[in-house]
This record gives sequence, structure tokens and C-alpha cells, in this order.
Amino acid sequence: MLIGYARISTNDQNLDLQLDALDRAGCEKVFTDTLSGATAARPGLDEALSHLRNGDTLVVWKLDRLGRSLRHLIDTIQALNDRGIGFKSLQESIDTTTPGGKLVFHVFGALAEFERDLIRERTNAGLKAARARGRKGGRPKKLDEKKSQQARTLSKDNSISISEICKTLKISRSTLYRYVSGKNSEGKKVPTLEEVRAATSKITDSMARVVIEEERAERS
Repeated sequence: MLIGYARISTNDQNLDLQLDALDRAGCEKVFTDTLSGATAARPGLDEALSHLRNGDTLVVWKLDRLGRSLRHLIDTIQALNDRGIGFKSLQESIDTTTPGGKLVFHVFGALAEFERDLIRERTNAGLKAARARGRKGGRPKKLDEKKSQQARTLSKDNSISISEICKTLKISRSTLYRYVSGKNSEGKKVPTLEEVRAATSKITDSMARVVIEEERAERS
């Protein structure tokens, strides 16, 4: 059974050209979508894929009607092949149910793999070159050392509100809280590491005194 799939990007376009071609190809049922090719969610395509059964063939007018990218196209056709479903593109004369069509599909797969390896190689080379120049990856800092010190100084002045500090430094509250020690995400004072250690020491000493007094009471 031949199942067709057609897609246009906007309502200004027309499906008639694709529908007529799919009808001439012998498609018994056609599913459609009206959305951009970059859109991940495609209700019409999902319905077509769920309707296909072993031995059926999915037919499209052109390859770009099916895949968002070369990698997505290859993955989709491979998934169909794993289910025993063929694929046919009318404009490119590709039919994976024939030996020639299978060969073209494998060539596409090799090209997609080559493209992925090339991107990975270029990315690694770029990172290596950046590290050689002393640069590290990740998001750049919002504040340099001078502005970080300014943020800490202003935050200690109770006469200046958090909003005024953020407006002066042109940063958000969350950014300010990350740079200013001693305040949590709500702008409230929190104990420093030294204060926590001191409090922990006092609690430990108090517990030790309690244990010693209890032991003395039991002995007497």
C-alpha cells in the first residue's frame, strides 16, 4: 500500500501540486502538514508513520518535504526500513524498495556521517586553538573584577536598594546574588563559611558538655 505525505510551510502556499503528484503515483491515502520544515512537531507526518504497516511504502514529492535536515531524513528512512516499510521520493526518483534506491540511501547515510564527523573535527580544533590562547569555554562573566568589587561594596550599604544596585550595574537580581557573598536569592543575609564553622564549633562544645555532665550524674 502506498501512503503519501505532503507538506507546505505557510497557508499562502498550495498543496495541489504535491497532492496531484502523489495521486498519480498511486497513493491510496495522503497525510498533510502546513508548517515550517524546521518544526519538530508534525501531526500529519506522525499520523502517516503510525498508519504505515509492514510492506507499505511512504511516498513524498521531494526529499525536503520529509526531513528537517539530512540527519533527520536518514534517521526517518532508517526507522521505516527497520519496520519493513519502503520509501519513495518522486522528484529524486529514489525508491528504497529497489536495489538502486537502497544504494542511494546508503550514500546519503555516508554523507550524513561525514558531515557529523566534519563538524566534530572543526569544533574540537576550535576548542584546542582557544585553549592554546588561554581562553576557556562557557558563558562569559557578566561582571569583571572591578564591577564585582563595586557590587560587593554597594551591597553593604543598607541605604541603597537591590533594585538600585542592579540598575546601576545593569544586571539582574540573580546575577547580583551570585557575585555578592552573604546574601541568598531573596537578598537576605546568610551566614558566611566562617560563621557556620564558629556556630558548629559552639554546638559541638555544648553537646560535649552535656554528655560530660550526664556521665558525672550517673557516676554520683
